[in-house]
Amino acid sequence: MTIRVLVAEDSITVRKRLIEILETDPDIQVVGEAEDGKRAIELCRLLRPDVITLDMMMPVITGLAATEYIMAYFPTPILIVSASTNRGELFRTYEALAAGAVDVLDKADSDLAGWDEKFISTVKIVARVRVITHPRARLVASGVMKPTAPLVSERAPSRVVVLGASTGGPGALLTVLRAFREPFQLPILVVLHLNERFSTAFAEWLDGQLPLQVSYASDDEPLSGRGGQIIMAPPGRHLAVRDRRLRVTRDPERHSCRPSVDVLFESVAEEYREGVVAALLTGMGRDGAAGLVAIRSAGGRTIAQDEATSVVFGMPREAVVLGAAERVLPLEKIGPALLQLAGGGEARP
Repeated sequence: MTIRVLVAEDSITVRKRLIEILETDPDIQVVGEAEDGKRAIELCRLLRPDVITLDMMMPVITGLAATEYIMAYFPTPILIVSASTNRGELFRTYEALAAGAVDVLDKADSDLAGWDEKFISTVKIVARVRVITHPRARLVASGVMKPTAPLVSERAPSRVVVLGASTGGPGALLTVLRAFREPFQLPILVVLHLNERFSTAFAEWLDGQLPLQVSYASDDEPLSGRGGQIIMAPPGRHLAVRDRRLRVTRDPERHSCRPSVDVLFESVAEEYREGVVAALLTGMGRDGAAGLVAIRSAGGRTIAQDEATSVVFGMPREAVVLGAAERVLPLEKIGPALLQLAGGGEARP
């Protein structure tokens, strides 16, 4: 089946190069090209492509604004192809991913060997993703959707909350983590698969969206005293917990991933056993499934995101197949459920 692609890029030189690469594959047909965000919206509405490659920095209407409009009115899988790495431009990329863009590819590496093949394969993967309408209003932030009041868990006291996500993760994490606010007193550890070059400022961006503090982990830092904080695996590093201290390493990849959800989940299962509350969110592949099994086997509480709300039901599906998920929930219910299972996040000695 032919994949119909719309290429949106303001530089004519880069645009023609991207089109040239795509047209080398017999399974891909470039059905249109747009020089600005406004034209990208118009052509998307007229042509209904299977996937859009979209630059962030475009005239008339930015790539972010185009993403928000397209995902609100005619949802289409979007691959961001960008070389933007300064703080403001990275923030716009995160906003676009949270608004429904599927993935991001580094345009700055386009002269490197193997980039053409990576571009084509990523377009094909993104084209298979089932996307949904994303309302432009932020329902939780505006007060339309209120988090469910936390209830006390009937099991042993919780010590830590852990989350893992991949494709579709920025938006999913934002939705889940908005349920947490003061006086929540447990540490929340997070692993997100995101291109290392584009993830350098993600914790800072997320910190500006949430009531709790967000930061990247530092090696050998004690986890005590970090209650009520969201701690993320740094770009290109595994995050684990050993002897109640954070461990940040460049150990070998797991499932072609670094950071790996399994590395974090398995470490907290061993460290805290029944004191872990975990959720595995949308993502491609199987990273995190074995780790969720380890947490449930140790007596921890486990949740997997359901298929209907997952951008890619890969990682959660693997967890469900393995029997790792105690509950399978739609995205909007996961945050309140984690609060309930964590007993409201009360710090315990």
